[in-house]
Amino acid sequence: MRNLLRALAAAVLFVGGVGSGVRAAEPIKIGFSMELTGPFAVVGKTGLLAFKIWEEEVNAEGGLLGRPVKLVYYDDQSNPSLVPAIYTKLIDIDKVDLLISSYGTNLVVPAMPVAISYNRLFFGLFALAANDKFHYPKYFSMLPFGPEPVKTFAEGWFDLAAAQSPKPKTVAIVATDAEFQHKAAESAREHSKARGIDIVYDRAYPPSTVDFAPIIRSIQAARPELVYIASYPSDTVGILRSVGELGLNTKMLGGGLAGLQAAAIKMQLGETANGVVNVDLWEPVPTMQFPGVMNFIKKYQAKAPAEGVDLLGYFLPPFAYSELQVLGDAITATSSLDNDKLAEYMHSHPFHTIEGDIAFGPDGEWTEARPIWAQYHGIKGHEVEQFREPTTVISSSVKNRG
Repeated sequence: MRNLLRALAAAVLFVGGVGSGVRAAEPIKIGFSMELTGPFAVVGKTGLLAFKIWEEEVNAEGGLLGRPVKLVYYDDQSNPSLVPAIYTKLIDIDKVDLLISSYGTNLVVPAMPVAISYNRLFFGLFALAANDKFHYPKYFSMLPFGPEPVKTFAEGWFDLAAAQSPKPKTVAIVATDAEFQHKAAESAREHSKARGIDIVYDRAYPPSTVDFAPIIRSIQAARPELVYIASYPSDTVGILRSVGELGLNTKMLGGGLAGLQAAAIKMQLGETANGVVNVDLWEPVPTMQFPGVMNFIKKYQAKAPAEGVDLLGYFLPPFAYSELQVLGDAITATSSLDNDKLAEYMHSHPFHTIEGDIAFGPDGEWTEARPIWAQYHGIKGHEVEQFREPTTVISSSVKNRG
């Protein structure tokens, strides 16, 4: 009996020890929604792959604070109305430690009130001025448009337009009736007026629009010298195909066509994208090959075919990876998951990422703007290899690349 009791006691101690080890090694959970289906999935799924590469690398190196990291995510179906419930579930049910976002302003803004009500640090991925009304001190942006993102967004495009000789006198502004596109159009209006360019057409179209021919015909009737468009990926394809079919006599077309920066969209459009002048964020040119970025791109491109995503990953993925670099570095530096401590550290320290050095201002925007503007040319057919090197992209203007 004594031997049996000793054996039972040893077993209890062993089980207790294992239990303590399991508790100590519980993962750090990072929660988010992502567009895995719907019209924005062509970009959203590339961000998820970038997140997974970071997760894999960090865990291979032993995790953070001696714990593995775990991504907890749900498909928001590219639908803003689903976002608040997802983030409430992540906090209340999944008990995530940290929150980040899906891709784009229209999916980030609906999550903001949830993060604020729970007093959580929140990171927005490619969200244009998502914090301009909230001024929430625990919000941080992964979008390189600097401390005045709305002002900066269309600035370079209109600088290029105004530099033409003779200077253009008229512009048409077209945008989706949604959060991001409203702000992009606002930026276009500000810069057109500042340069004395008359707005002869200014319309927002419903997000459900699939036939863009009537819009293009209306623009034709207004006869603008410039056409500034703010759209999301599926709209970008529809609009440019309509332009290709109907024709549009204009000196400069583009501006805020989201998704056109991704190889998957360029491959869909082919020669239709030639001549477009658009905002861009990163290209594999020597001056933008920050430490670690080409190694990340190599890993991404090796995994992309099996994941069925954009084959090159030049648009969203480097920024998605950099976002988690910032979070990981802040956790390591503070030895904490406390959202207040992390936010305080992130506001007061610069970060070294594969997108260069980043620092955050009071509203969580980058302290320096680094967008580029590019014109697409020489595209032939739909093969991806012509987009691998920047041979089909002319970098027209670069600001503060760091």
